[in-house]
Amino acid sequence: MLTLRPGNERGHARFAWLESRHSFSFASYYDPAHMGVSVLRVINDDRVAPGAGFDPHSHSDMEIISYVLSGSIEHRDSMGSRHTLGVGEVQLMSAGTGIEHSEYNASSREPLRFLQIWITPQAKGLPPRYQQQPFAARDGLTLLIAPPAQAAPGVLTINQDARMYRIGLQGDDEQRTALELPLNARRRYYLHVIEGSTRLSADDAHSVSLGAGDAVTLDQASRLALSEAHRLHALLFDLPA
Repeated sequence: MLTLRPGNERGHARFAWLESRHSFSFASYYDPAHMGVSVLRVINDDRVAPGAGFDPHSHSDMEIISYVLSGSIEHRDSMGSRHTLGVGEVQLMSAGTGIEHSEYNASSREPLRFLQIWITPQAKGLPPRYQQQPFAARDGLTLLIAPPAQAAPGVLTINQDARMYRIGLQGDDEQRTALELPLNARRRYYLHVIEGSTRLSADDAHSVSLGAGDAVTLDQASRLALSEAHRLHALLFDLPA
């Protein structure tokens, strides 16, 4: 089964320093039909003004991913971590028993755009942990995050039976590209388009055209096909049913 989540129907928040699109209910945006998919609880597309950001605040029992699209993030937390996160890098903070952190636009001149993603962990009360990893941009499918049992060098590990992949298909106006992936019909999948466009089909379901901000949930699907991809940049989440 294929369920479309149009990007223009997401929640929208605008402040002097921040503009955000919420794929699922978050803060003042509440929609009982969109509370998350499986253990995927938050995808916020945040645009932060130069020099601004999120003041110190606390989290617990959540796996929090930051995925930078433009600009850079200055991260500080109560474990003593202080890092700058740029384009092509992924941050995974396991909040566990509790952690306080801040996230600021590291530039006083350039805007910052990043995805803030939350995934609920398999267990509560785990030790807090911070990870950061650069990933080279390339066409096709790149595994970014996996559970410890699937860990590999250069892949971030998450306290959940979940995986996050990046999809890049850089077809231009003269030649659009395609990708076909086998899926596990006993799991759920969520594809979120960041930029570009494509046509998605799964098994014998009807195909849908997707653009920036659009997303699709796939249930009981054994195959995913992307065709007519044009400069596509997307994230694919492999989640428990």
